[in-house]
Amino acid sequence: MWLRRLTTDRLLRAGSPAPADAHAGGSGFAPSDTPLVVVAPVKGALRLAAVNDAADGLGLKPGMALADARAMYPRIAVADADPEADRRLLLAIADGCDRYTPLVGLDPPDGLILDIAGCAHLFGGEESLRRDLVARLVRQGFQARAAVADTVGCAWAVARYGDDNVVRGRATRSPPPPELGFTRVRHIEWSKSETSDFDRGKDRVGGGGKFGIHDYPPPHPSPARGEGADRVRGLFCVPSDQTVDALLPLPLAALRIAPETVTELAQVGLKRIADAIDRPRAPLAARFGEAFVRRLDQALGLEDEPITPRLPVPAYVTERRFAEPIAREADVLGTIEHLARALVKLMERRGEGARLIETALFRTDGKVHRIAAGTGAPLRDAARIRALFVERLAAVGDECDPGFGYDVIRLGALATQRCDPAQTGLAGGDHAEELAHLIDRLGARFGLRRVTRLVPQDTHIPEYAVAEVAAATCRNITTNTSLALRRLAPHGPLPLQGGGTGWGSPRQPPTVTPSPLTVTPSPTLPLSGGGGRPPVLRERDSFIEQDSLSPTRPIRLFDRPEPVEATAAVPDGPPVQFTWRRVRYVVAHAEGPERIAMEWWRDDQGNALTRDYFRVESREGVRVWLFRQGLFTDGAPTSWFLHGVFA
Repeated sequence: MWLRRLTTDRLLRAGSPAPADAHAGGSGFAPSDTPLVVVAPVKGALRLAAVNDAADGLGLKPGMALADARAMYPRIAVADADPEADRRLLLAIADGCDRYTPLVGLDPPDGLILDIAGCAHLFGGEESLRRDLVARLVRQGFQARAAVADTVGCAWAVARYGDDNVVRGRATRSPPPPELGFTRVRHIEWSKSETSDFDRGKDRVGGGGKFGIHDYPPPHPSPARGEGADRVRGLFCVPSDQTVDALLPLPLAALRIAPETVTELAQVGLKRIADAIDRPRAPLAARFGEAFVRRLDQALGLEDEPITPRLPVPAYVTERRFAEPIAREADVLGTIEHLARALVKLMERRGEGARLIETALFRTDGKVHRIAAGTGAPLRDAARIRALFVERLAAVGDECDPGFGYDVIRLGALATQRCDPAQTGLAGGDHAEELAHLIDRLGARFGLRRVTRLVPQDTHIPEYAVAEVAAATCRNITTNTSLALRRLAPHGPLPLQGGGTGWGSPRQPPTVTPSPLTVTPSPTLPLSGGGGRPPVLRERDSFIEQDSLSPTRPIRLFDRPEPVEATAAVPDGPPVQFTWRRVRYVVAHAEGPERIAMEWWRDDQGNALTRDYFRVESREGVRVWLFRQGLFTDGAPTSWFLHGVFA
């Protein structure tokens, strides 16, 4: 597909500037038949980057200086170039072309490449597909030319430089006859007469091509726009056995080679593809470069030229087309569920389930809404797929505007995973499966990354003991995770230290002695106090004895421990008072210490960092988790920090 006037069509569809107003502060708009040029700065000077058909008919060409153009036509309409807007428009057109094939590649700045192999029969053949594609773009206000051939290079060349007579197999190795409607212009550029068969819109011969190509506009004026879908132009179909004949009369510029190479070839008398097609490849590559020979072989089909799709190709696809567009959400969801049943049957044949599902809603005006929903486990249930998109449509809201309705709905599985049949229980539903579906629905509404769960880590350092990860990415964690979390924050009784009964004991001065942890070390995992990995707690030793049922650690910790000023009765004892955020607190009860030694590799200077944690309750009822960093025996100064607050 070649959008020959993409830049000016974009401006005309939005309302182009009136003559002499674009660079003079005006705000009027010109009709579509008014000459319009688009300018861009080149080496400090404004030059024409694109022109419409009316300006081209006046002799204005891209590359001409704006001053020269205004000298010829002072009131010419001028607009500034916007490559980013052109790129966005090209992407939007490519989205609309996905209705014909999922293999759509970009050929910037104004072309598209479509692989229609295996898709043409869905539209009544290649000829019907091309006509429908070009007619749809004409109705949207674009000037397009489409060509179908066995190779990308041949379709590209015919779309830009082709003529009816070339497609009909009248190509010869002699110079183009006058009836082809070509006239010689500078160097080897060609201009087509307005009285050729192309302008009369005659039917083309169908063929067996695979590629639809579009790209840079030819250097000759094209037919006038705005004649409606009844006179669709630029339809070319090269039969499979006439690829060479279609290429012979075309100029060498049709091979997508650099302009400098075209000039060098013209200087030695090689002006058309017929002049170079039978020559030995080695001398051509030695003199004009390997790129020229490669392009020639690609156009002839002697060298493969793959297409790079702009979007990932779904592993499984189902779609439904409607004679009349639909716009109600209930109809869309019903169609999605119907397509999901067919999708499930396709995945069951290969024992797979969907991990990422996408619904593409094609509006009648060419705009496409794509809605994706991910899953944490392989999914192969049509009802649950529908439930996911109920949440996704609710989250998208008004952004998914149906406009005049959707005429095509496509459901595809972008990512799949092995999904073996599972034996269901007779007692009831599977709790793990229901939880997985709940996570998927929450993820569809709020985003999978926002639905998280806590996973214990292999360390005793409080700030690293638990990691927050996306719930959909940790389905393989066993159900013992909650037990492991309880081990990190046990609730069992601890021997009373100081004669009290915990948080609710009578208030008295704190007198605390260290309490050992009841743990069983693993033969391969040393105790954390020795600077190694954390101990393994057996089921019977999976708790720390304490003097109350209150948690030994706060549920939430500070991102960074906050420094406090504390005073202890003895150097290694608990604090008797502390100052936090400029407020002084007197300690009523304290429990501890719980000594945690840092891993040696976490300290860049090689110091053995040690923390003694205390659970402290003040007389005002404030319950905090304090720790003293450092040991008095090391001779280094110690400091106090507050790591969390109990609820």
